Amino acid sequence: MNWLGLLIIIIQSVVIALAITTAFAYLTLFERRLLARFQNRVGPNRAGPNGFLQPVADAVKLFFKEDIVPSAADKVVYLLAPAIAVIPAIIIWAVIPFGCLNIDWNYQACFAESSSGVNNILQIADINVGVLYLLAITSIGVYGITLAGWASNNKYSMMGGIRSTAQLISYELALGTAVLAVVMTFSTLSTHELVYHQGVLWGIVPQFLAFVIFMIASTAEVVRAPFDLVEAEQELVGGYNTEYGSMKFALFFMTEYIKLIAVSAMAVTFFFGGWRFPGLEMLGAGVEGLAGPVVASIAVGLASLGSFLLKLVGFLFLSVWIRASWPRIRYDRLMDLGWKWLLPLGLINLAATAVAFVLIESFVLASFMLLAFGLLSLAIAAGINRVPKPVDNVTYVSDVRSQAETGQ
Repeated sequence: MNWLGLLIIIIQSVVIALAITTAFAYLTLFERRLLARFQNRVGPNRAGPNGFLQPVADAVKLFFKEDIVPSAADKVVYLLAPAIAVIPAIIIWAVIPFGCLNIDWNYQACFAESSSGVNNILQIADINVGVLYLLAITSIGVYGITLAGWASNNKYSMMGGIRSTAQLISYELALGTAVLAVVMTFSTLSTHELVYHQGVLWGIVPQFLAFVIFMIASTAEVVRAPFDLVEAEQELVGGYNTEYGSMKFALFFMTEYIKLIAVSAMAVTFFFGGWRFPGLEMLGAGVEGLAGPVVASIAVGLASLGSFLLKLVGFLFLSVWIRASWPRIRYDRLMDLGWKWLLPLGLINLAATAVAFVLIESFVLASFMLLAFGLLSLAIAAGINRVPKPVDNVTYVSDVRSQAETGQ
């Protein structure tokens, strides 16, 4: 790699880091305004026009809050934990293609299976094991939360850290089966090639069941409601970040939202064609005929970036909608959902995917067969779940009273 290529990578990294941190700030405003609409409230509207400067006000407030380190905390780990949490959330973007702007000015190379002829400035690195990289980075994010709970020397924080470890490890298995099903479908670990192969059918068609599993598991991975048991204020005060304040607390807050944007980008890449949309290649051909290859490459790059961002915003809206609609579930039910439902469904889907693509030669036919199988599997699972079950692990007040009256 020459010095120019290294300079381009550095500029890409800086721009993406600044972009996602800014996106995190305004995602909080996006969420608060949406929650206000869902709940018939006004929402933030005082800082700046229509509340547009609310994230800036929040940042200033956090910068000037008192920064306290507990006297009994393990100070080195306590200070490192927020950085350990936020760094994986940022570097996960290295292999996600959020558009295709080929600065070799050949837009047609964006639509080729191999990325050897593409110098895409909208993707930092196209490695042939990009999917494994994504899974590896998402899995190490748990260390920051766990270490924060342990280093605080606080029982509530420690309980939140233990919960996060159990929850994230449990749901990583289901998440892995969903991603592996996509890899089996398109026979590649490269994110560029995943986007290329979805030019015929988006990944949600053959892997609808994997998409549902991915959405549930990824929500649990980023500890968002209704799976935010690691910071349940009714039980744990604040969970793992109880003893954190000022910008150290802000780093944990930033981690949650940046990871939410990242898993939404992964969902777009795996299941909704990435930056591709119907007619994009025709747009490039038309612009090339009118204005030449340079303008065509820029037009394809901007249109692909816009397509990716539009899909990304749709997933973020869905996440906020889920948060506004579903109450926090009980911890034992959280574990049941991961181990007794999502993981078995994911393994069944893997087996069905292997059988379908071995026995059926047509990719389109096999994809629609898997779509029907996924819908049927979800319907059966929903039907089984609706069957009433005896409750023998919960003690009600009426039970206590009856036991007291009978002298038991």
